[in-house]
Amino acid sequence: MRLILMGDLHYHDIDETIEGLREARAAFYETYLGCFLEMDADYHISLGDLTNFGTSSELQEVYAILGRKERSFIHVLGNHDLYGQTKKEVLALTGQKDYHAIDNGEAILVFLNTAKEMDFEDWGGWIDGEQLRWFEETVQASGSKPMLVFAHHPVFETTARSEKDKGSIHRDIDMWSILGQKQGQGLFFNGHTHVDSIVRQHNWTFVQLSAGLDQHGFRIVDIAGDEIRIAARDVTEAAVKDHAQVLHRYMKHFRHNPDARGVDEDRETIVSLLTTVQGG
Repeated sequence: MRLILMGDLHYHDIDETIEGLREARAAFYETYLGCFLEMDADYHISLGDLTNFGTSSELQEVYAILGRKERSFIHVLGNHDLYGQTKKEVLALTGQKDYHAIDNGEAILVFLNTAKEMDFEDWGGWIDGEQLRWFEETVQASGSKPMLVFAHHPVFETTARSEKDKGSIHRDIDMWSILGQKQGQGLFFNGHTHVDSIVRQHNWTFVQLSAGLDQHGFRIVDIAGDEIRIAARDVTEAAVKDHAQVLHRYMKHFRHNPDARGVDEDRETIVSLLTTVQGG
């Protein structure tokens, strides 16, 4: 099984009065998403903040680009995706699910919703009791089968910047009380903090992707045999590199991070499935 992941995309509405901005946006996003879609995979996954404010125009336009090639696309919601509209409205417009799991035989894929709804003051993550109970039951039922979890926010005090205020799922939510029940290997993929990072804790590997506007690239996740291999794929097309700088200059609700790219150990890794230790 192969997965293609992208971090925070922040597709955004623009000020139409700024000369050349519409062309720059089109050149960047169409090229960047074209590279994303051209890679064959079982699933193409966005780790949230696909849009910058979650307006209907942002969602409709970015989904129109994504729809140019037939792919199994899954979008977990980020806080920016839920600023402009309610969760119900966004899910109706996109056709996505709130939270769910897929068992394809090789692994369990779990998609969480950690984003608060229309909360402009607190962009940190939250998971309600109903979803937490569902997640715990899913972890318990997974046995020793590999589990890959996809969410927008990181678990508190795992990947880089997850210890910062509003930088993770809220620290009061004891995620380890659930993660610690996993037998075998678990992987947790997230965005939100706009910096690449890979951290191992117990039998969990936490993989964080930076924003595509800062670090132009994706992650390729291959599950085969006795290992899960995570590789980085850079996007080097001039249309992406050149026009990102223009977008940074005029974007609202986004601050460019020039230090988004980590070292190789923050971007690529191999997880052995031969280890059966349980977390705690």
